Amino acid sequence: MPPSSHEARWRHGLLLLSTAAGIRAFCIGLTGVLLGLYLARLGFTAGQLGLVVGCGLAGNAVATAWLAWVAPGMNRRAVLFASTLLSGAGLIGMANVAAPLAIAGVAFVGLVNGMGRDRGPAQVIEQSLLSDRLTTGHGAGVMARYTAAQDVCASLGSLAAALPDLLPGDPAETSRVLFVVAGLCSLIPIAIYAWLVPADLGSRLLPTNHPQVDSTSRRRIRGLTGLFALDSLGGGFLAGSIVSYWFFKRFGLSGEVIGPLFLAARGLNAGSYFAADALARRIGLVKTMVFTHFPSSAFLLVLPWAPSAPVAMLLFLAREALVQMDVPARQAFVAQATRPGERVYAFGVTGLARNVGWAAGPGLAGWSVEAWGLGAPLVIGAGLKMVYDLLLYRAFVREPPG
Repeated sequence: MPPSSHEARWRHGLLLLSTAAGIRAFCIGLTGVLLGLYLARLGFTAGQLGLVVGCGLAGNAVATAWLAWVAPGMNRRAVLFASTLLSGAGLIGMANVAAPLAIAGVAFVGLVNGMGRDRGPAQVIEQSLLSDRLTTGHGAGVMARYTAAQDVCASLGSLAAALPDLLPGDPAETSRVLFVVAGLCSLIPIAIYAWLVPADLGSRLLPTNHPQVDSTSRRRIRGLTGLFALDSLGGGFLAGSIVSYWFFKRFGLSGEVIGPLFLAARGLNAGSYFAADALARRIGLVKTMVFTHFPSSAFLLVLPWAPSAPVAMLLFLAREALVQMDVPARQAFVAQATRPGERVYAFGVTGLARNVGWAAGPGLAGWSVEAWGLGAPLVIGAGLKMVYDLLLYRAFVREPPG
């Protein structure tokens, strides 16, 4: 039975939402590494890989757009159910098709996330549920715990991607089995949502004209949406599947090495969230976002010139120790810059902008490899992210979040 006190129920709900998010993140972390290796073993080119990853992220973008604008009659539990079912079916479908266009179609419909980081419609709803309970000054801490749970589980998923190289048999066939297992596991959160989220919660999302969003919130959301789109476009060049493909092609590393590497990276991500919370309390949300994110891109910018695999892995891990520190601060900033009735819309619109950028990036990354070389996506992605940091600082450093 859930705890009786109001505060205890809130903590219990946070734990359960974090558990659901963690299970989903495990499957996404697995997919972010395994997909690039699997498609490389099937003989896919960089362009075909970019098409598949981009279509999966485009599916997430469409689902998030539908959530923000087109589904005023859906309640939040129904959206969680639908997105979870689609994601499970998508991973199972990946194991049963092999042609590039067929895989791309399954990735789109099944919301297959080759980024390796959770950015889908289910996360938007979970963030809105959490944000409705945030208090000023504590948002980064709550979001840090929620996001850390995701990255710890995603790191375990990344490690599981090494199994095809460790188990006997054809790695491609083992990868197919893993996709099926991940698809089944990804359905487990449905039980949590059915028990935790009331059936009538949010029976109407914001209608298309969003009259509840006041002019100040609307201005902030518009500004953040444009900036997040730029950042996510850079992130699309750096999808986990693209990075694992780069390590595989550049240094010949297999899942036995890449899986543990991503495990370490996600572990650094998770630990950094709590440092971000402490830093945000000291210097503010926007400065925390920029002062950690900008140097992480500098590490990535020099990665293509790494002379050896160990140096490349160290640079990658240095980047990962900093790159996600902006996430809880960013989520808290969006929450504190809007009112409770505006937050599904705010997270939906900004999430849509990020998904659109991520969807566009992998296809452009594949094209850039064919045009300029294997390291081109890393350079372009890092450059776009550095521009985003500078623009974000200029636009919002003097503006309080609430």
